[in-house]
Amino acid sequence: MRLLAGLRDADRALSRQAASRVPPGVGKVLSAVEESAEGTKLWCGAAAAMAWRGGWRGRKAAVRGLVALTMAQLISNGLCKQVVERPRPPKEWFPPDEVEDRPDSSSFPSGHTAAAVAFTVAVAPAWPLAGALCAVPAAMVAFERVQSGAHYTTDVAAGAAIGLASAWLTHRAPRLILRHWL
Repeated sequence: MRLLAGLRDADRALSRQAASRVPPGVGKVLSAVEESAEGTKLWCGAAAAMAWRGGWRGRKAAVRGLVALTMAQLISNGLCKQVVERPRPPKEWFPPDEVEDRPDSSSFPSGHTAAAVAFTVAVAPAWPLAGALCAVPAAMVAFERVQSGAHYTTDVAAGAAIGLASAWLTHRAPRLILRHWL
């Protein structure tokens, strides 16, 4: 029990400090990137650009990214948020302009982070340069979710784990299906 209490306290402390350590200008950039990722717009746009400019490799990367993103969204938002009803971090920890538009749904896990990580990690094996370019906004989205008061750090970590698992399944599922069912 002490370990869990220590983890909870560390999670709260990290989440609380995140907003106070970010200069206002950086916070605005992070918010703009997160807003573009809202509703997966950023990742769908990246997939369209990859499919348009990347030839076969770009189309393969785009499809893998979108499949992994969809799986991560279903797991994080469709399943986990329905099962785990964790309240958002307290509003008083964060600047008022950051907490005005945060969602009312469960805090655990971060669906934004799950989608960003899933898309990025699924794209990377098919087109490493595109994966590396997607990693920058994905990291910004993950950090912004804590900095804005929408999530605790463990929510973001769980979202990243869901994203990694979704990307791995997207990569491995075709082989597993062929091996076991055909």
